[in-house]
Amino acid sequence: MGSVKNLKKEINYVLGDIVNIVYVWEMTNGGKPTEESDKLVDSIYEKFDGLMSKTNVKNVEDKKAHFKQIRSEYEEAANQFVAQVNELK
Repeated sequence: MGSVKNLKKEINYVLGDIVNIVYVWEMTNGGKPTEESDKLVDSIYEKFDGLMSKTNVKNVEDKKAHFKQIRSEYEEAANQFVAQVNELK
């Protein structure tokens, strides 16, 4: 497993890129945010905040398992967000 610092960077970059993709979609489809795209961006930010809070927890008994769980949760969320971006109308 890589470092916690690298995990935080990866979460930041990937979720940030997904937000940028939503903004590009908005600009190419009318130029204005839709209610659906706003909800998606809000949920991405909420998930980001939650994941960062979990990575900053210091009192963990099994660090390796803790960070593996965070990584799997992050990967699952990223895949769901990409699917939701693909479903935007």
